[in-house]
Amino acid sequence: MKFSWSALVLLASLLAVGCGPSEKPLASEAKGGRYYGGIFNANEAEPLRSLFPLTLTQAASHRVASQVYEGLVGFDQGDLSVQPRLAEAWSLDPTGTQYTFTIRKDVHFHDDACFPDGRGRELTAADVVHCLNAVATPGDMNQMDWLFRDHVVGANAHYAAIKAGRASTGVEGIERLDDHTIRITLASPWAGFLQVLAHQGCWIYPPELVEHYGRDAAWHPVGTGPFKVRTFTRGKLMVLERNVDYWAVDEHGNPLPFLDGVKYTFDANKDAELEAFLNGRLSVVYELPITRTGLVDSSASKGGFTVQSAPGLSVQFYGINVRKAPFTDVRVRMALAMAIDKQFLVDSVLKGLGIATYRGLVPPGFADYPYDLVPERRFDPDVARSLLKEAGFPNGRGLPTIVLQVNSDGFGYVRVAEAVQSMLEKQLGVSVVISVLPGEQHFEQIERGRAQFWREGWILDHPDPENVLALFQGSQVPADTATPSYLNSTRYRSPVFDSLFLLAQRSVDRAEHMRLLAEAEAHLITDAFVLPLYHERAIRLLQPWVMNMPINGMEYRDLRATWFDPKLRSAH
Repeated sequence: MKFSWSALVLLASLLAVGCGPSEKPLASEAKGGRYYGGIFNANEAEPLRSLFPLTLTQAASHRVASQVYEGLVGFDQGDLSVQPRLAEAWSLDPTGTQYTFTIRKDVHFHDDACFPDGRGRELTAADVVHCLNAVATPGDMNQMDWLFRDHVVGANAHYAAIKAGRASTGVEGIERLDDHTIRITLASPWAGFLQVLAHQGCWIYPPELVEHYGRDAAWHPVGTGPFKVRTFTRGKLMVLERNVDYWAVDEHGNPLPFLDGVKYTFDANKDAELEAFLNGRLSVVYELPITRTGLVDSSASKGGFTVQSAPGLSVQFYGINVRKAPFTDVRVRMALAMAIDKQFLVDSVLKGLGIATYRGLVPPGFADYPYDLVPERRFDPDVARSLLKEAGFPNGRGLPTIVLQVNSDGFGYVRVAEAVQSMLEKQLGVSVVISVLPGEQHFEQIERGRAQFWREGWILDHPDPENVLALFQGSQVPADTATPSYLNSTRYRSPVFDSLFLLAQRSVDRAEHMRLLAEAEAHLITDAFVLPLYHERAIRLLQPWVMNMPINGMEYRDLRATWFDPKLRSAH
């Protein structure tokens, strides 16, 4: 669907002013009672760390970049099932190891200065092969090399060759058959392969992007998605506009997307963000200020806004640096775990917007996951004190001050840390100091192994327990302790965990897959490198005129089919 130059001028003016409560947005009716037009306004309180697919390990960055990039397949925003995207079809051979993908024709990258003439060119199979090879290529701009390791034929050999400075012709199991067909060969059947292929690390970008911008490609997103970047000032404002050449249509034949654009602000003040939403200046709010959770009560939102909720596919935990005393002793780590009253944190600090975790990291809701194979870790201060005494620190005497590091830009992080500080001091007699850092500094300290005891969290990238447990694979830990460890921040290494995890990934039997993962998690929890705290409930406030934006436990957002109801909009 093409638009005239006058329409683009109008769009620019809309993007400049945003969408305040008194505006009457222009709208044109589409088939099926839907409408075109409107600017979706959102705020991200956490500073973005990157917008490049291979370095997207942050939820806030993912919510933004998912409007620009897409992969061969993607998740349905409602039920998180895998759906076609850039691949219009695929087939699997009888061995369960060869996938052949047919890539859509007439899909174009967004216009950008990385192209010689500034015009986005057509996507080809060579682009897909390039991006998937990059997943298995070591480098400063790749934190996703774990995705294909041990699974795609030749991925390990390619990684090792590049790491050693040797030449490589690419990953053997990733082949271009013609301009619109590729084949991926797995070492063995892998039930979760399509889910992994929907992961952000497998999103497609033009090779020219990195060639032109180098490391700054992190801040110049160029994809094939429903929206493209119009303006971006880091830390202040990002404006995305409708990709008028986007390939997709909805079930009524309407060209997507419906929205004129998306505008992001980056205000760390969650109270100010909520006020902007209540005044109609934002379309959505995710993660309420801890002091305003009463808005979730439906009686507080009669006719004002929509409250959406879902079981969160996420977990909050404390990581421990086990390379430094006194945390080298598992009894000390266990004492900390059993001196934290998680139910109090959920009920009194988080005001019920969480679920205490007693059996590990995997979020609730996986019906076939044997949670009972993972040992319980309940609040038991008597056992905690006994463990600490056995470790040589009766009533905390002789134990050095513990520094608990948290970031300030998340739901209840600081308040939870203050409650934990009080618990550990009261129950164990230990001295705890809280260090609050901005998000970027916080994670840099963790990744470089400089933090002692810290808050971390994970929202699943794809709906399978293996996604969160993958954070603790020993293969993720660099041999050089001075090198950042991006995913396995605890630097946990366990041959037992690794073997069980790999067997689980290779299993095509769902029950066996889940059992092996649970056994791996049991080893992780027994070793106490990590202290699970709680699973957040996914809570979102949405303006009543925002249509077709279902919530999911990953808070995965796909705005291409979202639209505004002009009648409801004008009524507010």
